[in-house]
Amino acid sequence: MSKDVRKFARTAVLADLAATDALGARIAAGIKPGDAVTLEGDLGTGKTTLARAILRALGVTDTVPSPTFTLVQHYETARLPISHYDLYRVEHADELDELGLEDALTGGVVLVEWPERAADRLPTDSLHVALRTIEAQARQVTLSGPVRWARLFQETKSHVG
Repeated sequence: MSKDVRKFARTAVLADLAATDALGARIAAGIKPGDAVTLEGDLGTGKTTLARAILRALGVTDTVPSPTFTLVQHYETARLPISHYDLYRVEHADELDELGLEDALTGGVVLVEWPERAADRLPTDSLHVALRTIEAQARQVTLSGPVRWARLFQETKSHVG
């Protein structure tokens, strides 16, 4: 795991589901084995919707349920395995051992909703995606992480940092 942490940040508005799908496709294009994508935001801000967009961009055609109750859903894609975690109900970071978070990062990618509940178990070079509702359909998204992600988001209008 690289020590290259949060060297870029971008903020943009996702006006609708099509914009969320486009962001998901960009993230999917940049992920590689060992990556973690954290999805932060209040209930209903679109974390699972963005995770679904990433998975669809990777070729997942099955229904993608929210892992709120199962805590984790695993997907095999043509490129790599993806594990989608929802840590809302996790009370202690030690529970992540039982959920196989470390194993999922070996050779695969993890999408993690409610990453603050993972304490220090996530790679320091994760891509962080923070979502905030600004209108009924619109979301403000702030992306931050290692500089290698910046090239995928160069067209994002606002720069933070």
